[in-house]
Amino acid sequence: MNPKIEKLIKMFARLPRVGNRAATRIVLSLLTDKTGRASALATTLAEVSSVIHPCQNCGVLTDGDLCDFCRDTSRENGSLCIVRDVSDVFTFEKSSVFHGRYHVIGGVLSGVTGTTPDDLNIKNLPQRITDENITEIIFALPNTIEGKTTANYIMATLDDIENITFTELASGVPLGGELDYLDDGTLTLAFGGRKKL
Repeated sequence: MNPKIEKLIKMFARLPRVGNRAATRIVLSLLTDKTGRASALATTLAEVSSVIHPCQNCGVLTDGDLCDFCRDTSRENGSLCIVRDVSDVFTFEKSSVFHGRYHVIGGVLSGVTGTTPDDLNIKNLPQRITDENITEIIFALPNTIEGKTTANYIMATLDDIENITFTELASGVPLGGELDYLDDGTLTLAFGGRKKL
């Protein structure tokens, strides 16, 4: 196969949840398409990637200083949902199960990958809790050892803040489960049945 096509397939295959077969189908579809989708995709990707960055407050992707969630005063309900990455925010928004604020920490603590507290977006959490009158922290992290360790670490760092309730998603999220794979009904059940930590 042409080395340029192989290089493009390898780049697509590096994307999360895209294997070599899917990457091959995507690349070949784009390259054989006569409607100009490949050029439009390249142009849009270049334009968007040049202006999109993490919100300085919560880590959700935006093109301004603050994202739409942080600017939306109707979301000032005292609840802050801590998620691993931006895709988790999109999962919750699609299900319409949560209408508070988010905080994207950008990973979970892991000895295997070497992810430490310094690698996570958690330094501004105490200030956010105070400034935004947060009374409930909802941990919507993966139901894994790393996710539980991360939640426990964050709770320990916020231990001196009074009047905070810590909750986590409840039934419906299997051990080792990723939020992206949950259907809306399971996610709604898990959110509605969250429990105090």
